[in-house]
Amino acid sequence: MAQMNMLQAINSALDISMSEHPLACIFGEDVGYFGGVFRATSGLQEKYGKHRVFNTPLTEQGILGFANGLAAAGAPAIAEIQFADYIFPAFDQIVNESAKFRYRSGNEFNVGKLTIRTPYGGGIAGGLYHSQSPEAYFAHTPGLKLVVPRNAYQAKGLLRACIKDDNPVIFFEPKRLYRASIGDVPEDDFIIPIGKAEVVSEGSDITLLAWGAQMEIIEKAAEMAKQDGISCEVIDLRSIQPWDVETVAKSVTKTGRLIISHEAPITCGFGAEIAATIQQECFLHLESPISRVCGLDTPYPLALEKEYIPDALKVLSAIKQSVQF
Repeated sequence: MAQMNMLQAINSALDISMSEHPLACIFGEDVGYFGGVFRATSGLQEKYGKHRVFNTPLTEQGILGFANGLAAAGAPAIAEIQFADYIFPAFDQIVNESAKFRYRSGNEFNVGKLTIRTPYGGGIAGGLYHSQSPEAYFAHTPGLKLVVPRNAYQAKGLLRACIKDDNPVIFFEPKRLYRASIGDVPEDDFIIPIGKAEVVSEGSDITLLAWGAQMEIIEKAAEMAKQDGISCEVIDLRSIQPWDVETVAKSVTKTGRLIISHEAPITCGFGAEIAATIQQECFLHLESPISRVCGLDTPYPLALEKEYIPDALKVLSAIKQSVQF
């Protein structure tokens, strides 16, 4: 074990993946000698050469078009989109090509070796073009897997699982935690399975569910609620597609209450899908309506970021309303 921040854990996972497969390539804007805008790929070009770790032009649709071709040829293609806000020019390549390659060919060919890394979310005073959480757009597309880690340990294990998975995966990295999340991470290889949520702390009165950077916030809210005698069960979803209905439903069956929290705007955020599914699975066990504490239905603001973000006090208020219903 070694102390790593999230960036170092991601770099370690990429290093192992590059050494594991001689055809694996890392590419994106400034990922080469510069090591990426956040330095996630620092040192990898020097170690593996310019033919395997290289910069691309500033064209997201070009990055993903190239990635699809490389993955279709059998090489592990690890593409970086510099900010998740910039992924939209590549939307067609991802949802109409990456997600459908296997289906349209009857499994004659696929891009299962494609992994897309991209930093998402706010909390860094990035304003409207460097703070978005676009996971829900892609959750609507069959053929893609979506994964979001909450800390350095999770980032390494989940990224390794994404790269080894035989499906195209988008790996959303909470940029606010890149250097803030520090913990013990195995230096050797390990994998955390995709599609399995984790019960971070057990409780009896209410279930709190989130993913990525929002986990820190609901954990803080759970501690605050504990002072008022409310026992919260905290779950990290980890995988948005596929998502672990069984673990969440089991928890809500026990507690009778559920609060879902995410940074993305509330309307049609992935929390809505979770709420709809859980009310169907757990209807007779619910003690109060399922509640969502999410971003607002506005562009992500700069000056009013603290007002926009679903913080621990907003989650605590929802906890009390649910328990007192």
